[in-house]
Amino acid sequence: MVKPAVILVGADKGGVGKTTVARTLLDYFTAHKIGVRAFDTEAPRGTLKRFHPDVTEVVDVTAVPDQMKIFDTLGTAEAKVTVIDIRAGLLSPTLQALRDIGFLESVQKGQITFCVFHILGPSIASLDEIADTAQFVGDARYFLVKNFINTSSFFDWDPATYDSYFKRIRGASEITVPKLNEMACEQVELASVPFVTFVANKTARGDAANYSFVLRGYVRHWLGNVWSEFDRVKLPESLTARPEGSVHQIAG
Repeated sequence: MVKPAVILVGADKGGVGKTTVARTLLDYFTAHKIGVRAFDTEAPRGTLKRFHPDVTEVVDVTAVPDQMKIFDTLGTAEAKVTVIDIRAGLLSPTLQALRDIGFLESVQKGQITFCVFHILGPSIASLDEIADTAQFVGDARYFLVKNFINTSSFFDWDPATYDSYFKRIRGASEITVPKLNEMACEQVELASVPFVTFVANKTARGDAANYSFVLRGYVRHWLGNVWSEFDRVKLPESLTARPEGSVHQIAG
């Protein structure tokens, strides 16, 4: 039996594109035929649920009953990969809660696979977050995500400074999410559908849509680059055995 896997997507700083990255992960796992479910912690109305309503539940991750919804069901859920989109300011408190309930101990014992997608912003404050989270993620796969989707000018710190923070996490990997054409990004937002659904020119109900061919092309190219980053860091292999017939091509 494949052991459950949890992917925490978050940052203590707001406006760095956490939900965008979570959306690409849900599309990626679905395309690779890896069962996935998601929890959106932007209670009471979550952005992730708007795009992926069929697999997403909105929760308050600071409330014990909602923590039970997530972690008491890891072993029994049909989907063995759980993506948790952590709202701004709650990454460090959530990691502390995971330590307190014994989740991190179960990870250490090899009972659960744990990945942290730490979404970095363009300021030194994002680097300071690395120091805050490093103490909690010793046995997790830790990904530092440079997300360019919200800004064209990004890391302006001295590379040596960045390296000094990066090296605080043993075995950390970098992922780069490139900038998506602004008009294409706006159209996907208006459509309120997953990226792959937009590329396929479908509505949320599965009916034919009339999205721009050009904008769908930009999204297809961008999403392919993001998925290539996930392939490069061997994300599926770190969670579960890759099923036969995995999808690497974005249809549309």
